[in-house]
Amino acid sequence: MSNRTSTFLTALIGLICGLFIIYLFFFAHSRTVRNDVVQGFFIGFGLAFVSAQIYARIKATKVNGWLTMCGCGVPGNGMLFRAACAQIFPGPINVPQEAMYWTTSGDGAGHTLSGKHDYIIHFPPGGLPPNNAFWSLTMGDAKNRFVPNPLNRYSVSDRSGLVPNADGSVDIYLQNAAPAGHESNWLPAPAGNFILWLRVYIPGAAILNGEYTVPPIVEVS
Repeated sequence: MSNRTSTFLTALIGLICGLFIIYLFFFAHSRTVRNDVVQGFFIGFGLAFVSAQIYARIKATKVNGWLTMCGCGVPGNGMLFRAACAQIFPGPINVPQEAMYWTTSGDGAGHTLSGKHDYIIHFPPGGLPPNNAFWSLTMGDAKNRFVPNPLNRYSVSDRSGLVPNADGSVDIYLQNAAPAGHESNWLPAPAGNFILWLRVYIPGAAILNGEYTVPPIVEVS
């Protein structure tokens, strides 16, 4: 789910719940146990969703368009914090010392990522994600599914044979068509919108201390 979609759903569900509550308390109407149970279920679900979304926005950190949340997966986290983590990182996640995660559906300028454009993510010399295991950058379409492509390449990592530039920096090309002369550093994108996930396993101290920032995704055409 994109950030725009989740924001729209949060506002819509919050509005509906608010109208329900106003109706229940301020307007005369016949009540039955069945209606009260059904209404309570839907209002409770809606308020839980809205609360998790709001808390996720409070706890999450967004830098250069990349969204992350530290502390997810830690045993003993409260129910609300776990729900907030699930809004951003659906599925199983590890404690920060095991893995850190970032996701984005927009470039550094805040525009939605789309295969209609070409992008580069530029890691300066020595600027690849610090780790004691490995890192990976995964591409998903608008529904967060792998993108079929002629290379059968769905992610790139420090084990992908990325070719550095002369100064030691690394450029990763995010686009629908193969970049001439840079196929080794190409992560194929769909024709439509897409989502990126960055995972760093056994992250270095700079990540755990909040000192490392993922470079922005820059549109080049």
